[in-house]
Amino acid sequence: MNKSVRRLADGRRITYYDDGGRPRARTAMDTRDLPEVAAVSEIRRDPLTGERVVIAAHRQSRTYKPTAELCPLCPSTPGRPTEVPEAEYDVVVFDNRFPAFSGAIGHTDVVCFTSDHHSSFSQLGPRRVNTVLEALADRTAELSAREGVEFVFPFENRGEEIGVTLHHPHGQIYAYPFVPPRTERFLDEVRVYRDEHSRHLLADVLATELADRRRVVAEGRHWTAFVPPAAKWPVHVLVVPHRQIADLTELSTAQREDFAEVYLSVLRRCDALFRRPLPYVAGWHQAPVHRDRDLAWLHLELFSIRRAEDKLKYLAGSESAMAVWINDTTPERIAERLRSSL
Repeated sequence: MNKSVRRLADGRRITYYDDGGRPRARTAMDTRDLPEVAAVSEIRRDPLTGERVVIAAHRQSRTYKPTAELCPLCPSTPGRPTEVPEAEYDVVVFDNRFPAFSGAIGHTDVVCFTSDHHSSFSQLGPRRVNTVLEALADRTAELSAREGVEFVFPFENRGEEIGVTLHHPHGQIYAYPFVPPRTERFLDEVRVYRDEHSRHLLADVLATELADRRRVVAEGRHWTAFVPPAAKWPVHVLVVPHRQIADLTELSTAQREDFAEVYLSVLRRCDALFRRPLPYVAGWHQAPVHRDRDLAWLHLELFSIRRAEDKLKYLAGSESAMAVWINDTTPERIAERLRSSL
């Protein structure tokens, strides 16, 4: 992987991560006349629940569902400069112009997986997936070193049904100034389990899934993908490494290569499930930056709201108001359908 750091017209940083091989010169300039980014986020605490809410009113005016010809994530062409000045790229990361976190709190990156507007993560080759992982690890390390950052969350939203407003294959990285509540709950469960059993909770969950096998979807030398035993979503998969790792920066070359094979298998099964591209959210659960790293266990979670070819799962009263989930299928059935979809 070759890395080149440049600046956009408004001062935002852009980083090119090129697949291994001969380094490419990244000299194209951003010719746009852009004003400075005027974005300030605020974090408010709900006094009734203790939950944090990010107030980012500037995002109301962000780019919304442009046509492919106007996509801001495609490479620049003569007469049409975009967010990426170069005429082609492999993987690129840049500061979000409409960030959820801005000002003195946190940070938001955009991550483009390919310059091909009509592609998808599932269509990437293993080599490109490896480059994506290296880029995410590099940004995890850099963002973790920033003052005030407590948690780094790389993720991909895919599909209009999920709420995606740009169709180019891309994800984001959120650098939170706090540890998110789901991570806190996971760490609490792990801590209690370790105190009672002197073992890691996710290690025992993984061992149980490998022994049972009814919920296993794909398996490699270093990773296993399985449907969680209490799956919340109609499609719900965890991709877990076989040994404990705190975050993406600790992945070995062999682990990255094996992840590419396992994860691409999962994504292709997902797209085959309903014979159409599956809308999904896929996110990396990493260790907090400054604490509880001995409790964390890196893993990826993927879920979808599609429950049939022509049906979506909407969060109704129990899920939205009370956070009590009701799944209309079983984890075992989800796994069986994914295994047989190809």
